[in-house]
Amino acid sequence: MNTKASQSRVRLLTALRISSISLVSWLAIVLVVCPASIRAQTQSAVTSASTAATKSPDNLISTNDHYRIGPGDILDVKVFGKPQFDRLAVKVDPRGMIRMPLIKEEIRAACRTEDELAAEVTTVLKEYILAPEVTVQIKEYQSEPVAVLGAVRSPSRFQMQRRVRLLELLTFVNGPTDNAGPTIQVVHMGPLASCETAATSGNNENPDSLGSQIDYYKLTETLRGDQKANPYLRAGDVVSIAKADEVYVVGNVVRPTSIGLNEPLTVTRAIAMAGGTLIDTKKTEIHVLRQTPGTTEKKDIVVNLEAVNRHEAEDLVLIANDIIDVPASGSKRFLRSLLGAVVPTISQLPVKVIP
Repeated sequence: MNTKASQSRVRLLTALRISSISLVSWLAIVLVVCPASIRAQTQSAVTSASTAATKSPDNLISTNDHYRIGPGDILDVKVFGKPQFDRLAVKVDPRGMIRMPLIKEEIRAACRTEDELAAEVTTVLKEYILAPEVTVQIKEYQSEPVAVLGAVRSPSRFQMQRRVRLLELLTFVNGPTDNAGPTIQVVHMGPLASCETAATSGNNENPDSLGSQIDYYKLTETLRGDQKANPYLRAGDVVSIAKADEVYVVGNVVRPTSIGLNEPLTVTRAIAMAGGTLIDTKKTEIHVLRQTPGTTEKKDIVVNLEAVNRHEAEDLVLIANDIIDVPASGSKRFLRSLLGAVVPTISQLPVKVIP
């Protein structure tokens, strides 16, 4: 019995040792494999985050917001420790090019940021200098200003020192007027084709064609900040918002006025926008003078305002250049002369700086 018990204890101890060895082996494998797996997952996460950060719109917008050098700008180009290669107060020529000392080739400066131009000069100087350190600084902003004209509250010209989108520029002129039309026109009058056009010069579009010189955007989309209607502006651009087609309310109303046709407008609403009728108004004979398009013929349409208010007659929808004459009882109808505002020419506008 003792012999059998001893043999059983030996077998049990042997099994326990084997189990301990197996457990230690498994723990070693886990400790070796898991950190590698964790490191791999961590590296993958970092790589994904880095890629996402590179591609994020905010990152791209931040890069694009940097001012792009234009013709007429004056630059300081310095090479650390090599003053013989410095170029101070160099002016970007009308073609957008600059020259550097001891270098035969011209270097394109236009459409580049300070950092991008510094990188290009560094590449060129590597043929002459070991590991050059180049800095570029805009000393004076002399590129063509951007003008804003038409139906805006403060028409002006702006010397931009950074890239500015259309919506932001409209805030600097205090926005469109109440009679602004539905369309914004941007005429590209700068000495160079756009940076975007230059970058895609392989296409068949003629950069001098009218289509490439004028862009149109819907005012409502621009004011909403829609990307497609809120482009970056270029040096020399002229932004214009035409007045909307108008109708005129004259006669026995509180405020004889002109009203922009930005949306469908009826007789009763137009009179309300003019402050309403005064006392002794002959409301049964509101006259709408309408000129037939393409002719000099005029029609006199009589609207019974009282019948319209009782829903017994249709409220006439107005068209461009209609004249609503609200007569006073017992007096002759009359029209007040309407004077157009003269839009100031570009050369007369003040120049403001957008820092």
